[in-house]
Amino acid sequence: MPPTIPLKNPDMTLTWPAPDAWQQALRSAVTDTNELLALLELPADLADDRAHAQFELRVPRGLVRRMHRGDPQDPILLQVLPQGREMTPVTGFSTDPLAELGSNPVPGVVHKYRDRVLLIGSGGCAINCRYCFRRHFPYQENQLGGDQWQQALAYIDAHPELHEAILSGGDPLVTPDSRLERMIADLAKRPHLKRLRVHTRLPIVIPERVTEGLVSALTATRLKPVLVLHCNHPQEIDASVRDAIRRLIDAGVTVLNQAVLLREINDSVDTLRILSETLFESGVLPYYLFVLDPVAGAAHFDIDDETAKRLVAELQAQLPGYLVPRLAREVPGEPSKTLLAPKD
Repeated sequence: MPPTIPLKNPDMTLTWPAPDAWQQALRSAVTDTNELLALLELPADLADDRAHAQFELRVPRGLVRRMHRGDPQDPILLQVLPQGREMTPVTGFSTDPLAELGSNPVPGVVHKYRDRVLLIGSGGCAINCRYCFRRHFPYQENQLGGDQWQQALAYIDAHPELHEAILSGGDPLVTPDSRLERMIADLAKRPHLKRLRVHTRLPIVIPERVTEGLVSALTATRLKPVLVLHCNHPQEIDASVRDAIRRLIDAGVTVLNQAVLLREINDSVDTLRILSETLFESGVLPYYLFVLDPVAGAAHFDIDDETAKRLVAELQAQLPGYLVPRLAREVPGEPSKTLLAPKD
Protein backbone atom coordinates (compact mmCIF):
# COMPACT_ATOMS: atom_id res chain seq x y z
CA MET A 1 0.00 0.00 0.00
CA PRO A 2 1.31 3.51 -0.81
CA PRO A 3 1.85 5.87 2.10
CA THR A 4 -1.01 8.10 3.17
CA ILE A 5 -0.80 11.50 1.51
CA PRO A 6 -0.93 14.44 3.93
CA LEU A 7 -3.70 16.85 2.98
CA LYS A 8 -3.69 20.63 2.98
CA ASN A 9 -7.35 20.51 4.03
CA PRO A 10 -7.44 17.65 6.57
CA ASP A 11 -11.03 18.40 7.56
CA MET A 12 -12.24 17.57 4.05
CA THR A 13 -12.96 13.95 3.13
CA LEU A 14 -10.82 12.71 0.27
CA THR A 15 -11.82 9.52 -1.54
CA TRP A 16 -9.23 7.70 -3.59
CA PRO A 17 -10.27 5.60 -6.61
CA ALA A 18 -9.41 1.91 -6.74
CA PRO A 19 -5.77 1.55 -7.86
CA ASP A 20 -6.69 -0.34 -11.04
CA ALA A 21 -9.86 1.56 -12.01
CA TRP A 22 -7.97 3.76 -14.48
CA GLN A 23 -6.44 0.74 -16.20
CA GLN A 24 -9.87 -0.80 -16.66
CA ALA A 25 -11.08 2.49 -18.14
CA LEU A 26 -8.06 2.57 -20.43
CA ARG A 27 -8.70 -0.98 -21.68
CA SER A 28 -12.38 -0.34 -22.30
CA ALA A 29 -11.90 2.83 -24.40
CA VAL A 30 -14.04 3.12 -27.52
CA THR A 31 -11.95 2.39 -30.62
CA ASP A 32 -14.68 1.68 -33.16
CA THR A 33 -16.25 4.65 -34.94
CA ASN A 34 -19.53 2.85 -35.50
CA GLU A 35 -19.84 2.12 -31.78
CA LEU A 36 -19.05 5.71 -30.84
CA LEU A 37 -21.60 7.16 -33.22
CA ALA A 38 -24.23 4.61 -32.18
CA LEU A 39 -23.71 5.53 -28.52
CA LEU A 40 -24.28 9.17 -29.49
CA GLU A 41 -27.27 8.36 -31.73
CA LEU A 42 -25.53 9.83 -34.75
CA PRO A 43 -25.23 8.51 -38.33
CA ALA A 44 -22.26 6.25 -39.05
CA ASP A 45 -21.24 8.22 -42.14
CA LEU A 46 -19.96 11.13 -40.00
CA ALA A 47 -16.70 9.21 -39.57
CA ASP A 48 -14.14 8.57 -42.29
CA ASP A 49 -12.58 5.10 -42.51
CA ARG A 50 -9.44 6.39 -44.23
CA ALA A 51 -8.74 8.91 -41.46
CA HIS A 52 -9.43 6.21 -38.87
CA ALA A 53 -6.97 3.85 -40.56
CA GLN A 54 -4.30 6.56 -40.59
CA PHE A 55 -4.83 7.57 -36.93
CA GLU A 56 -7.26 5.37 -35.06
CA LEU A 57 -10.10 6.49 -32.85
CA ARG A 58 -9.52 6.16 -29.10
CA VAL A 59 -11.73 7.80 -26.48
CA PRO A 60 -12.53 6.69 -22.90
CA ARG A 61 -16.15 5.85 -22.18
CA GLY A 62 -16.29 8.30 -19.29
CA LEU A 63 -15.52 11.11 -21.72
CA VAL A 64 -18.11 9.80 -24.20
CA ARG A 65 -20.69 10.25 -21.45
CA ARG A 66 -19.83 13.96 -21.38
CA MET A 67 -20.73 14.30 -25.07
CA HIS A 68 -24.23 15.41 -26.08
CA ARG A 69 -26.28 12.75 -27.82
CA GLY A 70 -27.58 13.66 -31.24
CA ASP A 71 -25.18 16.61 -31.66
CA PRO A 72 -22.71 16.17 -34.55
CA GLN A 73 -21.05 19.44 -33.52
CA ASP A 74 -20.40 18.40 -29.94
CA PRO A 75 -17.08 20.06 -28.96
CA ILE A 76 -15.65 16.91 -27.39
CA LEU A 77 -16.73 14.67 -30.26
CA LEU A 78 -15.06 16.92 -32.84
CA GLN A 79 -11.73 16.54 -31.03
CA VAL A 80 -11.70 12.74 -31.48
CA LEU A 81 -13.82 11.83 -34.52
CA PRO A 82 -11.87 10.81 -37.67
CA GLN A 83 -13.14 12.98 -40.52
CA GLY A 84 -12.59 13.09 -44.24
CA ARG A 85 -11.15 16.62 -43.95
CA GLU A 86 -8.01 15.06 -42.44
CA MET A 87 -7.16 13.42 -45.76
CA THR A 88 -6.73 16.67 -47.74
CA PRO A 89 -3.04 17.67 -47.95
CA VAL A 90 -2.46 21.31 -47.00
CA THR A 91 0.70 23.24 -47.77
CA GLY A 92 2.71 23.99 -44.64
CA PHE A 93 1.24 21.14 -42.60
CA SER A 94 3.75 18.34 -41.99
CA THR A 95 4.33 15.16 -40.00
CA ASP A 96 6.97 16.87 -37.80
CA PRO A 97 5.57 20.41 -37.35
CA LEU A 98 7.89 21.32 -34.45
CA ALA A 99 11.03 19.73 -35.96
CA GLU A 100 11.38 17.60 -32.85
CA LEU A 101 13.33 14.89 -34.62
CA GLY A 102 16.18 17.39 -34.94
CA SER A 103 16.16 17.87 -31.16
CA ASN A 104 16.14 14.17 -30.29
CA PRO A 105 19.75 13.51 -29.14
CA VAL A 106 19.10 10.06 -27.63
CA PRO A 107 16.01 7.84 -27.72
CA GLY A 108 13.15 9.21 -25.67
CA VAL A 109 14.77 12.62 -25.08
CA VAL A 110 13.74 15.91 -26.72
CA HIS A 111 15.93 18.87 -25.75
CA LYS A 112 14.75 22.13 -27.33
CA TYR A 113 15.13 24.68 -24.51
CA ARG A 114 18.28 25.35 -22.53
CA ASP A 115 17.25 24.61 -18.93
CA ARG A 116 14.61 21.90 -19.41
CA VAL A 117 14.49 18.52 -21.07
CA LEU A 118 11.49 16.54 -22.24
CA LEU A 119 11.29 12.79 -21.72
CA ILE A 120 8.88 10.62 -23.70
CA GLY A 121 7.49 8.77 -20.69
CA SER A 122 5.19 6.69 -22.88
CA GLY A 123 4.10 6.55 -26.49
CA GLY A 124 0.60 5.53 -25.49
CA CYS A 125 -2.39 7.77 -24.86
CA ALA A 126 -5.82 7.34 -23.33
CA ILE A 127 -7.30 9.47 -26.12
CA ASN A 128 -6.30 10.19 -29.69
CA CYS A 129 -6.88 13.89 -30.27
CA ARG A 130 -7.14 14.59 -34.00
CA TYR A 131 -5.03 17.77 -33.76
CA CYS A 132 -2.16 16.10 -31.84
CA PHE A 133 1.18 17.50 -33.01
CA ARG A 134 2.82 14.12 -32.27
CA ARG A 135 0.30 11.99 -34.14
CA HIS A 136 3.11 10.98 -36.54
CA PHE A 137 5.95 10.82 -33.95
CA PRO A 138 8.13 7.65 -34.12
CA TYR A 139 7.37 6.37 -30.62
CA GLN A 140 8.76 2.92 -31.37
CA GLU A 141 12.20 4.47 -31.75
CA ASN A 142 11.82 6.51 -28.55
CA GLN A 143 11.05 3.97 -25.85
CA LEU A 144 12.54 4.64 -22.41
CA GLY A 145 13.02 1.13 -21.10
CA GLY A 146 16.21 -0.45 -19.80
CA ASP A 147 19.28 0.81 -21.64
CA GLN A 148 17.40 3.73 -23.19
CA TRP A 149 16.45 5.06 -19.75
CA GLN A 150 20.07 4.85 -18.66
CA GLN A 151 21.09 6.77 -21.80
CA ALA A 152 18.52 9.45 -20.97
CA LEU A 153 19.86 9.76 -17.42
CA ALA A 154 23.42 9.96 -18.74
CA TYR A 155 22.33 12.76 -21.08
CA ILE A 156 20.84 14.68 -18.14
CA ASP A 157 24.03 14.10 -16.12
CA ALA A 158 26.07 15.59 -18.97
CA HIS A 159 23.96 18.77 -19.04
CA PRO A 160 24.20 20.57 -15.68
CA GLU A 161 22.29 23.55 -17.12
CA LEU A 162 19.10 21.47 -16.94
CA HIS A 163 16.86 22.47 -14.03
CA GLU A 164 13.60 20.82 -15.03
CA ALA A 165 12.60 17.39 -16.33
CA ILE A 166 9.32 17.18 -18.25
CA LEU A 167 7.51 13.86 -18.57
CA SER A 168 5.49 13.89 -21.77
CA GLY A 169 4.37 11.46 -24.42
CA GLY A 170 2.01 10.20 -25.71
CA ASP A 171 0.86 10.54 -22.17
CA PRO A 172 3.25 9.69 -19.35
CA LEU A 173 0.40 8.77 -17.01
CA VAL A 174 -0.47 5.63 -18.97
CA THR A 175 2.65 4.36 -17.17
CA PRO A 176 1.96 2.40 -13.95
CA ASP A 177 2.57 4.14 -10.64
CA SER A 178 5.43 1.82 -9.72
CA ARG A 179 7.41 2.66 -12.85
CA LEU A 180 6.71 6.38 -12.49
CA GLU A 181 7.93 6.22 -8.92
CA ARG A 182 11.23 4.64 -10.03
CA MET A 183 11.69 7.16 -12.85
CA ILE A 184 11.03 10.15 -10.60
CA ALA A 185 13.36 8.78 -7.93
CA ASP A 186 16.11 8.44 -10.55
CA LEU A 187 15.55 12.01 -11.71
CA ALA A 188 15.66 13.31 -8.13
CA LYS A 189 19.19 11.89 -7.81
CA ARG A 190 20.38 14.46 -10.38
CA PRO A 191 21.30 17.40 -8.10
CA HIS A 192 20.97 20.06 -10.81
CA LEU A 193 17.30 19.19 -11.43
CA LYS A 194 14.89 21.28 -9.33
CA ARG A 195 11.45 20.63 -10.81
CA LEU A 196 9.43 17.77 -12.23
CA ARG A 197 6.76 18.70 -14.75
CA VAL A 198 4.18 16.24 -16.08
CA HIS A 199 2.13 17.02 -19.19
CA THR A 200 -0.99 14.89 -19.27
CA ARG A 201 -4.58 14.62 -20.44
CA LEU A 202 -5.47 11.63 -18.26
CA PRO A 203 -6.90 13.46 -15.21
CA ILE A 204 -9.35 15.06 -17.65
CA VAL A 205 -10.31 12.03 -19.73
CA ILE A 206 -9.85 9.30 -17.04
CA PRO A 207 -9.93 11.11 -13.68
CA GLU A 208 -9.59 7.76 -11.89
CA ARG A 209 -5.94 7.95 -12.91
CA VAL A 210 -5.21 10.24 -9.96
CA THR A 211 -4.58 7.42 -7.52
CA GLU A 212 -2.94 7.59 -4.13
CA GLY A 213 0.05 5.81 -5.65
CA LEU A 214 0.40 8.42 -8.38
CA VAL A 215 0.20 11.35 -5.97
CA SER A 216 2.71 9.62 -3.70
CA ALA A 217 5.12 9.19 -6.62
CA LEU A 218 4.77 12.86 -7.64
CA THR A 219 5.38 14.19 -4.14
CA ALA A 220 7.86 11.70 -2.66
CA THR A 221 11.08 13.46 -3.71
CA ARG A 222 12.67 16.88 -3.31
CA LEU A 223 11.64 17.81 -6.88
CA LYS A 224 8.84 20.39 -6.99
CA PRO A 225 5.95 18.72 -8.88
CA VAL A 226 4.00 20.63 -11.51
CA LEU A 227 1.22 18.96 -13.46
CA VAL A 228 0.04 20.58 -16.69
CA LEU A 229 -3.40 19.44 -17.80
CA HIS A 230 -4.70 19.65 -21.35
CA CYS A 231 -8.34 20.75 -21.38
CA ASN A 232 -9.84 22.63 -24.32
CA HIS A 233 -13.51 23.05 -23.43
CA PRO A 234 -15.44 23.50 -20.16
CA GLN A 235 -17.68 20.56 -21.06
CA GLU A 236 -14.67 18.29 -20.41
CA ILE A 237 -14.76 19.16 -16.69
CA ASP A 238 -17.27 17.32 -14.51
CA ALA A 239 -17.44 16.43 -10.81
CA SER A 240 -15.08 13.47 -11.22
CA VAL A 241 -12.45 15.71 -12.84
CA ARG A 242 -12.81 18.31 -10.10
CA ASP A 243 -12.31 15.60 -7.48
CA ALA A 244 -9.17 14.35 -9.24
CA ILE A 245 -7.74 17.86 -9.39
CA ARG A 246 -8.49 18.36 -5.70
CA ARG A 247 -6.57 15.20 -4.84
CA LEU A 248 -3.52 16.63 -6.61
CA ILE A 249 -3.76 20.12 -5.15
CA ASP A 250 -4.38 18.92 -1.60
CA ALA A 251 -1.12 16.96 -1.80
CA GLY A 252 0.83 20.06 -2.86
CA VAL A 253 1.02 19.57 -6.64
CA THR A 254 0.85 22.79 -8.69
CA VAL A 255 -1.78 22.27 -11.42
CA LEU A 256 -1.87 24.36 -14.61
CA ASN A 257 -3.75 24.02 -17.88
CA GLN A 258 -2.81 24.51 -21.49
CA ALA A 259 -5.34 24.48 -24.28
CA VAL A 260 -5.22 24.57 -28.06
CA LEU A 261 -7.36 27.08 -29.94
CA LEU A 262 -9.50 24.95 -32.26
CA ARG A 263 -11.96 25.99 -34.96
CA GLU A 264 -15.57 24.95 -34.22
CA ILE A 265 -14.60 23.82 -30.70
CA ASN A 266 -13.43 26.73 -28.54
CA ASP A 267 -13.01 29.64 -30.96
CA SER A 268 -15.41 31.95 -29.13
CA VAL A 269 -14.84 34.42 -26.31
CA ASP A 270 -17.70 32.95 -24.27
CA THR A 271 -16.26 29.44 -24.43
CA LEU A 272 -12.75 30.59 -23.54
CA ARG A 273 -14.07 32.71 -20.66
CA ILE A 274 -16.12 29.86 -19.22
CA LEU A 275 -13.15 27.51 -19.64
CA SER A 276 -10.87 29.80 -17.64
CA GLU A 277 -13.48 30.35 -14.94
CA THR A 278 -14.29 26.63 -14.68
CA LEU A 279 -10.62 25.73 -14.45
CA PHE A 280 -9.99 28.30 -11.73
CA GLU A 281 -13.04 27.20 -9.75
CA SER A 282 -11.51 23.70 -9.87
CA GLY A 283 -8.16 24.99 -8.58
CA VAL A 284 -6.35 25.13 -11.91
CA LEU A 285 -4.57 28.19 -13.29
CA PRO A 286 -4.89 28.83 -17.06
CA TYR A 287 -1.34 28.73 -18.46
CA TYR A 288 -1.08 28.68 -22.26
CA LEU A 289 -3.52 28.92 -25.14
CA PHE A 290 -1.68 27.63 -28.18
CA VAL A 291 -2.49 28.29 -31.78
CA LEU A 292 -2.56 25.05 -33.74
CA ASP A 293 0.72 23.36 -34.54
CA PRO A 294 0.68 22.72 -38.31
CA VAL A 295 0.51 18.93 -38.19
CA ALA A 296 -0.65 17.01 -41.25
CA GLY A 297 -4.30 16.01 -40.93
CA ALA A 298 -5.37 18.85 -38.64
CA ALA A 299 -5.58 21.90 -40.91
CA HIS A 300 -9.38 22.10 -40.54
CA PHE A 301 -8.89 23.09 -36.89
CA ASP A 302 -6.64 26.05 -37.73
CA ILE A 303 -7.44 29.66 -36.82
CA ASP A 304 -5.47 32.60 -38.22
CA ASP A 305 -3.30 34.67 -35.89
CA GLU A 306 -5.36 37.85 -36.17
CA THR A 307 -8.53 36.06 -35.10
CA ALA A 308 -6.65 34.42 -32.22
CA LYS A 309 -5.29 37.77 -31.06
CA ARG A 310 -8.74 39.37 -31.25
CA LEU A 311 -10.26 36.57 -29.18
CA VAL A 312 -7.64 36.94 -26.44
CA ALA A 313 -7.98 40.74 -26.45
CA GLU A 314 -11.72 40.34 -25.89
CA LEU A 315 -11.00 37.76 -23.19
CA GLN A 316 -8.72 40.25 -21.44
CA ALA A 317 -11.56 42.73 -21.35
CA GLN A 318 -13.78 40.23 -19.52
CA LEU A 319 -11.39 38.52 -17.09
CA PRO A 320 -8.68 39.47 -14.58
CA GLY A 321 -5.19 38.98 -15.96
CA TYR A 322 -4.45 35.83 -13.98
CA LEU A 323 -7.33 34.05 -15.72
CA VAL A 324 -6.14 34.93 -19.24
CA PRO A 325 -3.86 32.22 -20.67
CA ARG A 326 -0.84 33.35 -22.67
CA LEU A 327 -1.49 33.10 -26.39
CA ALA A 328 1.52 31.39 -27.92
CA ARG A 329 2.93 29.16 -30.60
CA GLU A 330 5.98 26.97 -30.69
CA VAL A 331 8.43 27.93 -33.44
CA PRO A 332 11.15 25.37 -34.24
CA GLY A 333 14.60 26.65 -33.34
CA GLU A 334 13.43 29.45 -31.06
CA PRO A 335 14.78 29.43 -27.46
CA SER A 336 11.28 29.60 -25.92
CA LYS A 337 7.59 29.66 -26.78
CA THR A 338 6.68 32.65 -28.98
CA LEU A 339 4.04 34.85 -27.37
CA LEU A 340 1.46 36.45 -29.66
CA ALA A 341 0.52 39.92 -28.43
CA PRO A 342 -3.25 40.50 -28.30
CA LYS A 343 -4.69 42.60 -31.10
CA ASP A 344 -5.10 46.30 -30.11
